[in-house]
Amino acid sequence: MERYLCSCGVLIKGFKEFALSVTAKVKAAAYSAAAQAKRPARYLVDAKLSKEDYARQIALEDGIKEGLIVLLSAKEPCYSYSVRGDRASKKLHLVIEPRVCTHFYHYYMHAEFGLMHVRVQSWFPFTVEVCLNGREWLAHQMDRAGLGYEQADNCFIKLQDPVLAQALLDEQLQTDWPKVLDQLIDKTHPLHSEICAPLGQGYYWSAAQSEYATDIIFGQARALAALYPQFLHHAIRTFASPDLLRFLGRSHPARCRGQMSSTLKHRPEGIRLRHSVNGNSLKMYDKAGQVLPIETTMNHPGQFKVYRATESDPEQKLAWHRLRLGVADLWRRAQICEAANHRYLEALASVTGSTPLHREALAVCQAIVLKGKRYRALNPWTAQDGTLLEAISRGEFTFSGLRNRDLRALLYPNNSSSKLFKRRQAAAITRRLALLRAHGILPKLTATHRYQLTARGRRILTALLAARNADVDQLTKMAA
Repeated sequence: MERYLCSCGVLIKGFKEFALSVTAKVKAAAYSAAAQAKRPARYLVDAKLSKEDYARQIALEDGIKEGLIVLLSAKEPCYSYSVRGDRASKKLHLVIEPRVCTHFYHYYMHAEFGLMHVRVQSWFPFTVEVCLNGREWLAHQMDRAGLGYEQADNCFIKLQDPVLAQALLDEQLQTDWPKVLDQLIDKTHPLHSEICAPLGQGYYWSAAQSEYATDIIFGQARALAALYPQFLHHAIRTFASPDLLRFLGRSHPARCRGQMSSTLKHRPEGIRLRHSVNGNSLKMYDKAGQVLPIETTMNHPGQFKVYRATESDPEQKLAWHRLRLGVADLWRRAQICEAANHRYLEALASVTGSTPLHREALAVCQAIVLKGKRYRALNPWTAQDGTLLEAISRGEFTFSGLRNRDLRALLYPNNSSSKLFKRRQAAAITRRLALLRAHGILPKLTATHRYQLTARGRRILTALLAARNADVDQLTKMAA
């Protein structure tokens, strides 16, 4: 910022007057755009007022189908620059610190995105936030494609063609985000090119928060009403920290540092269960009585990986790097979040009530003969087999699988240094792996020494471990 002032020929002590003059131009441009569009400009005193609901109401009353709906302004916290003196150097410096300034909310009924807004800070560094809703966007896509649908609030309860609707949603991931966002900023913050000119800079677009939902639409409300309490009970009673890490794709829980929590909240639209892991979250709730959304929210993408080249590598060699905040990696965010939603749904599938536990467990809880060799039944209620099943279902083995040595470290924590004992333990683990392979729970990965749970194995283990860890008193109350 000090280099920017130098480029503008402004002394640090003159920053306030310079900033006030630029802010006055930004405000004048915002009000002028609203006046030219013949739309209202409103200042909001009540911080608790829902700006989106307010804008939606104005659009409904004025019949706005496209274009600017309203320009809202409000005093809100932000980070901005102030002039401070340094006693040691006896010089003035600029520091960035919490402040309060006016923010402009440009609410649009966009021809492509539907209801959306652009938030512009009226003081240096003039940060800009764009808020888009994928379902609003989809509604406009389906309107253009001539697809029928029924929408309730922010969800679809009926779709004429779900497959084609999903294809339209997938098109959103192919968006040229810098181009689209630059067009939006030209409308809402026309002075940006003039302000950025001294250093030849532009806006760098990043995703502060992204949400990816997988919506399960039920044909009848009573079907969801019968299942949802079971989902809530199962998730609260069964899903532990390793499960949450597995859902969110964290393959090494031992390396995870931070806080994990699960919260249950009664909301007007239904009961929401939210699992949080280091600022990222996975939540489930029922909407409009017929929709079960599973939603992953990503606030801190640096905890995940993307296979890409680095910006500084002229040879563009691909490798796994940390996921960036920039919009260039939005496609990878979608992959990670979709996979998290599906893992969560698979874990819930074991309590749908369509398959009794005895039928699901029958295949592994009885002895079998395979290629002329007899393999005993698995008994999850014994300490030996129960510990084994809990070990192979751990989250760190979800992606890369597990090895003999991994199970040895878990099942024999007080490992002896004797080579003889190590060979005996390895042989015992080999026999257990053979037993699990025979029952079709843990096949071996081709050309490796690793084993990985199948989807069927994951389903069976989820059901068996839920039954193993069930609270007898709670079950008694439910049965009564």
